[in-house]
Amino acid sequence: MTQTHAAQQRELPSTWNPADVEAELYQRWVDAEYFVADPKSGKPPFSIVIPPPNVTGSLHIGHAYEHTQMDILTRRRRMQGYEALWLPGMDHASIAVQALVERQLRDEGIDHRELGREGFLDRVWQWKEKHGGAILDQMKRLGDSVDWTRERFTMDAGLSRAVQTIFKKLYDDGLIYRAERLVNWSPEMRSAISDIEVEHKEVDGELVSMRYGDGENSIVVATTRVETMLGDTAVAVHPDDNRYKHLVGKEIELPLTGRTIPVVADEHVDPEFGTGAVKVTPAHDPNDFEIGKRHDLPMLTIMDEQGRIAHTGTQFDGMDRFEARVAVREALREQGRIVDEKRPYRHSVGHSSRSKEPIEPRLSLQWFVKVGPLAKAAGDAVRDGRVKIHPPEMAKRYFDWVDNLHDWAISRQLWWGHRIPIWYGPNGEVVCVGPDEEPPSGEGWHQDEDVLDTWFSSGLWPFSTMGWPEDTEDLRTFYPTSVLVTGYDILFFWVARMMMLGLYAMDGVEPFKTIVLHGMVRDAHGKKMSKSAGNTVDPLEWMDTYGTDALRFTLARGANPGTDSPISEDWVAASRSFCTKLFNATKFALMNGARVPERLADRAELTDADRWILDRVDQLVSDVDALLEDFQFAKSTEALYHFTWDEFCDWYLELSKVQLDAGGDRAERTREVLGHVLDVLLRLLHPTIPFITEMLWTALTGRESVVVAEWPKPSGAVADEAAAQRIAAVQKLITEIRRFRSDQGLKPGQRVAANLSGVAELGLADHVPAVRSLARVTEPGEGFTSSASLEVGLTGGNVTVELDLSGAVDIAAERKRLQKDLAAAEKELAGTDKKLSNPAFLDKAPAEVVDKIKARREAAQAEIERITARLEALPQA
Repeated sequence: MTQTHAAQQRELPSTWNPADVEAELYQRWVDAEYFVADPKSGKPPFSIVIPPPNVTGSLHIGHAYEHTQMDILTRRRRMQGYEALWLPGMDHASIAVQALVERQLRDEGIDHRELGREGFLDRVWQWKEKHGGAILDQMKRLGDSVDWTRERFTMDAGLSRAVQTIFKKLYDDGLIYRAERLVNWSPEMRSAISDIEVEHKEVDGELVSMRYGDGENSIVVATTRVETMLGDTAVAVHPDDNRYKHLVGKEIELPLTGRTIPVVADEHVDPEFGTGAVKVTPAHDPNDFEIGKRHDLPMLTIMDEQGRIAHTGTQFDGMDRFEARVAVREALREQGRIVDEKRPYRHSVGHSSRSKEPIEPRLSLQWFVKVGPLAKAAGDAVRDGRVKIHPPEMAKRYFDWVDNLHDWAISRQLWWGHRIPIWYGPNGEVVCVGPDEEPPSGEGWHQDEDVLDTWFSSGLWPFSTMGWPEDTEDLRTFYPTSVLVTGYDILFFWVARMMMLGLYAMDGVEPFKTIVLHGMVRDAHGKKMSKSAGNTVDPLEWMDTYGTDALRFTLARGANPGTDSPISEDWVAASRSFCTKLFNATKFALMNGARVPERLADRAELTDADRWILDRVDQLVSDVDALLEDFQFAKSTEALYHFTWDEFCDWYLELSKVQLDAGGDRAERTREVLGHVLDVLLRLLHPTIPFITEMLWTALTGRESVVVAEWPKPSGAVADEAAAQRIAAVQKLITEIRRFRSDQGLKPGQRVAANLSGVAELGLADHVPAVRSLARVTEPGEGFTSSASLEVGLTGGNVTVELDLSGAVDIAAERKRLQKDLAAAEKELAGTDKKLSNPAFLDKAPAEVVDKIKARREAAQAEIERITARLEALPQA
């Protein structure tokens, strides 16, 4: 890890241009097999599986955010000596791909049903081979250090075998069953869809109140979906509602249908909402379904798979649901049964995230997983500490979900996906076929037409990707995985399913030790990104413009556990400036002979500046380690930023220039300290900004790659507090002189003579050359006359700085500049005074706005006082 011969260092280009090197560096890493995990190495294992992106997907800012965090964890563990496996792959995205290929076929004038199942699947595989997986190449651009030799796809033969195996096991254990239940139905896809594929949107609809029955035997109900009244099988009221007690148990007329329906009493009804009576359509509403079960009501399905009215025996049969909504309402109006209408009526409606249409709750015959025992095991694994959720406050949300799970509908009426391994016989036989079993054959036998929910196969991801159900070396070494990094938005869907299926399949062994939940990436103003809002960003464009490291650094710097992260292009540009700063610092060090020594000189031989920076980098190693162990990406990145920019570049590099100029042993030791600190810093930064650190570290050390370098450890040396105090005093003295120079109108590079008094008494005599160099003040010559002075208070005493400014400042120009600044400050003061003296403003403005105005007033007043004092101190022309 060390390098003593400067000749073996590599030359850096004149400037840092990421586009010139990123692809080449990544391919070099892949070719060197740095990311390939060896289960036989004997090293402690670290494993993490990628949340598999959809095969249709492309890298969006959320992916970049999540992958950056996973890569930081993986690269660091690899450097720490772990056998690190980050396993990549893709999800077949059943409903998304089916919709995409169906749409392509429609554009060609082909109905996918004309092709038949096998013909359609051939077209899907063709599409997958040609267009699928673009995101994998984009992951390489991001620098993901995944093991490409283990890439998986949820429709691979091995993963398909795992799906069939666990379905058979669940079925044989009585945990999979078939039943009629209410599901989210997509009329366009003609399939059930999962909860996560439903987006709830606020829309303008209508709320229609209508009267059932007549006279004393009438009751008014309200609905936003008038057409569903054709499937009503009851009206429900609260049992304690005296208004309707005379109707409970009676039959009333259901208009337009020729049927009568009962009035039932049910405690689910809120007597304070609306009329206190609700229509009950068990086959088309989740709450009504539960009421229907409690009261043994008929469950009439009144829509077909395409969302058309069917089986009602009315004139509305054959109408689209939205066409029927208008027709039914107008037919009721003709009968005088419309009591009230509210339009527009703002309410939340579930939409398919794929087809964008409103979903239809629909009673349907589906396959389900009985989740009771599985969910209990998933909850217990977190409660007893086998699985930790980070941040811990997110655990409540997890328990709220797994403790109240309904049985999981796993069948989908699609062709693309894992087909359900159930065969039906001519005499009602039902046979579940395992992966090594021959399906029954002969006349009348056929396989179930449905496929499994995508979440079923992705729920097996942590162990199916490692070879389960076979007893593989990967499975023995890398399962359970070490950590799962994912968004809190899919905690309930994907994470809960992996927990349930992992614990079940792996005999109670959890799929991961820690669940790290991150938030969403939002725009610079904290708003959710959406195409309609026009505030989405393309990470690939930012990578093209600023480099991958700049994007990664920005994302890591905003990654606080469990909270949303804003991002803006300005921040990525600032991160690019950080990378440039780091590049220039390393280039300066190399040009001045910096090298990484076998061992540093004894600390007694080093300067205060050397000892101070070595102590600071030791502390940085400890801080970054502790923060990353706690998944505090934002705080660790912030610590790295401030050390690099504020302490190393702004101070130590400048102090080192003075020491290098001194020559001799001091310069040689400075070169070694420079090299050592850069070596440690580049290794600490590598997991976050891998490309630039690879180039700089290999140039500095002449060694193979920072990817496989050792993660830094604190030196163990006792921190030199006295040296730190002296450096702090020097920093304050230089800062105060620079500020005073600026106030006096001196240009930054302009040198003036100055006398420093009190430095030796404070033990800072050795630092006078550095103070003079960095503060741009020279030794006073003969005939020195002070024309300005300041006193700097330091620990233990004061230093007096006397400067000769004669001829150094253009008095007239300085007076003109200060008067212009004074006018601006006075204008600001007048504006804030006007607002703060306006009662109307003070009454209406939020407190935080008023506080900001007050702060601006104070700042303006202070600026006026400063400028006035400076004007008075200027010599008269």
